[in-house]
Amino acid sequence: MADPATYRPATGTIPTSPGVYRFRDDDGRVIYVGKAKNLRQRLTNYFQDLAVLHERTRRMVTTASSVEWTVVGTEVEALTLEYTWIKEFDPRFNVKFRDDKSYPYLVVTMGEEVPRVHITRRTPRKGDRVFGPYTQVWAIRETLDLMLRVFSIRSCSAGVYRRAERAGRPCLLGFIGKCAAPCVGEISVQEHRKLAEQFCDFMAGNTSTYTRRIEKQMREAAAGMDYEAAAALRDDLIALDKVMEKNSVVLSDATDADLVGMVQDELEASVQVFHVRGGRIRGQRGWIAEILDDSGPADLMERALTTLYAEGTAPKEVLVTTEPANRDQVQALLGSRTDVRVPRRGEKKDLLATVTANADEALRLHRLRRTGDLTARTKALEDLGQALDLAEPPLRIECFDISHSQGTNVVGSMVVFEDGLPRKSEYRRFSVSGAAARDDTASMHDVLTRRLKHHLDPPKPESEEEKRRFAYPPSLILVDGGPPQVAAAQRVMDELGITDIALAGIAKRLEEIWLPGDDYPVILPRTSEALFLVQRLRDEAHRFAISYHRSKRGRAMQTSALDGIPGLGPARRRALLDRFVTVKAIREAEVEQLQEVDGIGPALAAQISSALRSEGAEDVAVDMATGEIIGG
Repeated sequence: MADPATYRPATGTIPTSPGVYRFRDDDGRVIYVGKAKNLRQRLTNYFQDLAVLHERTRRMVTTASSVEWTVVGTEVEALTLEYTWIKEFDPRFNVKFRDDKSYPYLVVTMGEEVPRVHITRRTPRKGDRVFGPYTQVWAIRETLDLMLRVFSIRSCSAGVYRRAERAGRPCLLGFIGKCAAPCVGEISVQEHRKLAEQFCDFMAGNTSTYTRRIEKQMREAAAGMDYEAAAALRDDLIALDKVMEKNSVVLSDATDADLVGMVQDELEASVQVFHVRGGRIRGQRGWIAEILDDSGPADLMERALTTLYAEGTAPKEVLVTTEPANRDQVQALLGSRTDVRVPRRGEKKDLLATVTANADEALRLHRLRRTGDLTARTKALEDLGQALDLAEPPLRIECFDISHSQGTNVVGSMVVFEDGLPRKSEYRRFSVSGAAARDDTASMHDVLTRRLKHHLDPPKPESEEEKRRFAYPPSLILVDGGPPQVAAAQRVMDELGITDIALAGIAKRLEEIWLPGDDYPVILPRTSEALFLVQRLRDEAHRFAISYHRSKRGRAMQTSALDGIPGLGPARRRALLDRFVTVKAIREAEVEQLQEVDGIGPALAAQISSALRSEGAEDVAVDMATGEIIGG
């Protein structure tokens, strides 16, 4: 545990400007990011007597070993930079609303000459009409499929549209009646635009105009005994009714609003968001965040709104259960056209209560799941630490595996688990060649040497991302294998003088744990959470190594002896294989026979014959069109 006094900056050196600060640990890892209107005032608060600090703040400052800051021009810039750094560094002591999804929208490209309706997760362009977001892409696909029965506007890509124009024949959607086919003139561009406007009008909530019109047309067709047309109109009406059922009105004034409900306890906070467009709920999303500092409801609401709108557009209203901290900064981030407020009465207050109830239920279910998961992970790490006689549970474990095919295409993998969970951004893979590829122990020695040299003497980083590569030492290194692999790994640690990292190996046959220099393995109980964790690590390392090995082997198999011949490009190689089928037949052919192939002259034919008849040429080729291996 570090003493904050050892890295406390002199008060006079800290600026009084707005800014963003970062606390780092001994390994240079960013563990906390914060913002302040006055950096000096905020940072000095962290260096008070430890007894008066919040328990989580005390843990943070005693884990850190340095602090740095960046001055910005305004408080809004500080808010934005804080969000960016939290997203980039993933600091362990920050409150993080984890939502790595991009939600789908229904977009009508009214800015184009021939508007197109499509589903996208990208930021819409200027002039587009946007509906959503939706939480399930299948739900909006089903809605769009129903809508195209009635409003048969274009939904194809630009390439498909141009091909249909050139061919003078509509695509499949045009044949089955789900596109009015403006590409071939079955409807004019002006009429198609009007149809697109009607589509947008219906999706925006003006539904009664169209349902009454279709119902009237259906009755007229039935009265005129045109029963086939009446049946088609009836099906259109049923489709629209289904769409309206999916988008029931919840706010009578056709409001565009996001309702943000939040509940919290001492350890965690739950946020739920309902996206209401045109008075209808178009989507729902939610997060659970672990509270690792002394953030209150207002601070958490500020963080939630920043997460929601730092990279997106806010609607006209954002209704919240609690006013966010630094309201003026949040308002500037959302824009002047957005009204952020707590509803006090009426249907908006009632709907927000429903959103908050959803947040409360999500937190309750998360507690039940987390209790089991967290307890199991904690027990697994504690049991593993005790079994391997470690001073403390191994919070970061790196597992290494080697994969090859009969000694060829040798690769190594490194997977990382932190706090019992995979940290996939830290995974690494190694290509092994030369003497290091002669057997598994040599390969393991090579891979571990390369990994641990990065730890002992990291190259000068050109970016923060590069700085983080291999930067953090593991508490435990696991190797896939028994005593030989463990001995190879121990030799690396002895050669490099590393004594502060524990080492073990897991043998596949009996799931034994081998420690360096021990004659007998450690046997973990079959029902042990520690054994389950070690097996997960070993299997994940094996999976990662196999996937890289297959990729490397696949690339190697797409080569032949023809590839290295100067002047022989893909077209000529293809022509030779079409004529002679195999490399063996090409090798045995006379120079005059090679010249019979289009594009092969006397000089190139002689060069091909000489190269293939030289020692070491392979009798294998690959059909580059099909991927089929062609033997001799």
